Amino acid sequence: MAKSVMNPKVDFFFSKASKWQEEYEELRTIVLDCGLTEELKWGCPCYTHEGNNIVLIHGFKEYCALLFMKGALMNDPKGILIQQTENVQSARQARFTSAKEIVKMKSVLKSYINQAIDVEKAGLTVTLKKTSEYEMPEEFKNKLDKNAALKKAFKALTPGRQRGYLFYFSTAKQPKTREARIEKYTPQIMAGKGIDD
Repeated sequence: MAKSVMNPKVDFFFSKASKWQEEYEELRTIVLDCGLTEELKWGCPCYTHEGNNIVLIHGFKEYCALLFMKGALMNDPKGILIQQTENVQSARQARFTSAKEIVKMKSVLKSYINQAIDVEKAGLTVTLKKTSEYEMPEEFKNKLDKNAALKKAFKALTPGRQRGYLFYFSTAKQPKTREARIEKYTPQIMAGKGIDD
């Protein structure tokens, strides 16, 4: 597979990084060696094959990572793919804390990236949890029962936006916090927007 070219639009991500700069450069080189197209999505370098997202480079305080978009469908013989949280259904991360670690795993990472490309080429998809399988907080259910316009607006949202709200509302431990979140986002739901719009 031919090596891809660096996209100048993505350079800013690497140049502005105050942490993980060396690690990011190593990951970028490895991914580009796999013939993917480099783009900037969600403020991060995202690598695509025929317009489909394959892998993303991102970083956190404790680690940087290569995020495989359909990692849940991949074989993981080395046991390196991590589900970020229990609510992440499709993506899996390979996490790193040093450039040395990345260099050492270069051939493994390339094989995982090629496997991710094969998953995409095969048209495989992750079966996502249905919106009805998400817990609806009692406070939100009561609000929908009392407000027909809100109920209609919520039902008109895409399933992904509905899940985003249900997840966000239900993660609050205190009823008071759930109510505050519901109150804050009611205008956004009424406007047909998702939680991050």
